[in-house]
Amino acid sequence: MTGTGGTGTDRGADTGKNRGTTSPRRVVVDCDPGHDDALALLMAAGHPDVEIAAITTVGGNQTLEKVTRNALAVATVAGLEHAVVAAGCDRPLVADAVITAPRTHGASGLDGPVLPAPTVALDPRHGVDVIIETVMAAEPGTITLVPMGPLTNIATAVRREPAVVGRVAEVVLMGGGYTKGNITPAAEFNIYTDPEAAHVVFAAPWRVTMVGLDLTHQARATEDVVERFRALGTRAGDFVVDMLDFFGPAYRAEQGFPAPPVHDVCALVRAVEPDVVTVRPGHVDVELRGEHTRGMTVTDLLGREGRDLDHLVATELDVDRFWDLVIGAVSRLD
Repeated sequence: MTGTGGTGTDRGADTGKNRGTTSPRRVVVDCDPGHDDALALLMAAGHPDVEIAAITTVGGNQTLEKVTRNALAVATVAGLEHAVVAAGCDRPLVADAVITAPRTHGASGLDGPVLPAPTVALDPRHGVDVIIETVMAAEPGTITLVPMGPLTNIATAVRREPAVVGRVAEVVLMGGGYTKGNITPAAEFNIYTDPEAAHVVFAAPWRVTMVGLDLTHQARATEDVVERFRALGTRAGDFVVDMLDFFGPAYRAEQGFPAPPVHDVCALVRAVEPDVVTVRPGHVDVELRGEHTRGMTVTDLLGREGRDLDHLVATELDVDRFWDLVIGAVSRLD
């Protein structure tokens, strides 16, 4: 694995050693919508320099059936009529059942907005097959994987076809944190839901950028942000307002935030507009056995004991540019 070297911060460096082109950014979005996943999909759909190569779903915020229904509905709102959307794994690699988050995202996984009847067809292939086939069919270094849920699909793809590791530009994932958790004091939801899968992803010989809670808690949808979406006066803008009108109070009750962080959007932004997010080199291990720390992303930013600082860890968000980018992208959808 090629290490980044050094211990400083980096804003705007190329986000993958294999990337052959920088525009448009071709992304495979692996998600479990989820309000923040949905906003990330809308942002990607409206960004002029992003091509969504595929959308795959994984059981997480809700069951696989529900999050797949949500992904198809969001793709419909975004006008992604020809998007490849495929359902992936419905449970973790080892655990018996997926952990869901109904108190944050509601019984449907996307409570709040009225979900339209999907006009986007579900691809009959398994999501893992879609990931493998998309990466293997593309020129090396032209696909970035952006997982925004549990990492089960990505880990399964690595195990099934190891050659994908050398062909992607980078993995930019939302998950983990270097100082905190949210489902336990030590662990973030996506990693805790399937830590064995996370271990596979972080241990594979490719560059991973961890966009964790330390970064995503900076991306809060304040009332001013909600009003900017409301002022768009578009179908997509109103859809976002309806999402945030549910997500804000639910997140406040569950996590105590005055305004909800839109976690998953941060990973998508780092993948397509890297200089909006400051990163620094680091090494990440996933704790699998700790009684109180299972799912913790143990992050070394100093290279202790000679560890290779082989990944990137997101540390700081340019908040104003972030919201200008996201709202600007959503405004283009109509």
